[in-house]
Amino acid sequence: MTRATPRKTPAPRPTELQSLPGHCIRRLQQIAVAIFMQESGATGVTPVQFAVLQALAAQGGIDQRSLARAVSFDTSTIGGVIDRLESRGFLTRSLSATDRRVRLLDLTPAGEALLAQLTPSMQRTQKRILEPLPARDRKEFMRMVQAVVGHHEALGQADAEL
Repeated sequence: MTRATPRKTPAPRPTELQSLPGHCIRRLQQIAVAIFMQESGATGVTPVQFAVLQALAAQGGIDQRSLARAVSFDTSTIGGVIDRLESRGFLTRSLSATDRRVRLLDLTPAGEALLAQLTPSMQRTQKRILEPLPARDRKEFMRMVQAVVGHHEALGQADAEL
């Protein structure tokens, strides 16, 4: 009786990274951060810090967990962002009148001034990110990105760490 020799499974072909949506999205995020830092780097503010300032301008007096949800950031990491902005005098924490365990966050006048200073550079950043696309395709690109994000948020997949 002869023994059959086991067949070797061929090694999977390497996937070209440029064909993977996750890779391209990660690269686009890196590019977006780099452009933001070029436009506003002198202020020392990161895109996440800008989002925090913007969220507090829209709805001050919110707690850390609500802020993390508003900017789609995990609650454990947002604390460091808040610490840095507070140490620079851009936001304050105060005790909640209804729950002494909760700290409420608000922009300071310096934070409001910084946000006003940063807004033009943030707008330039958005234009630079989309500039490779023809003007007629930019709204469609944003619609598609928002559809993908919205789908995963609705499934709870985007909030696994929040």
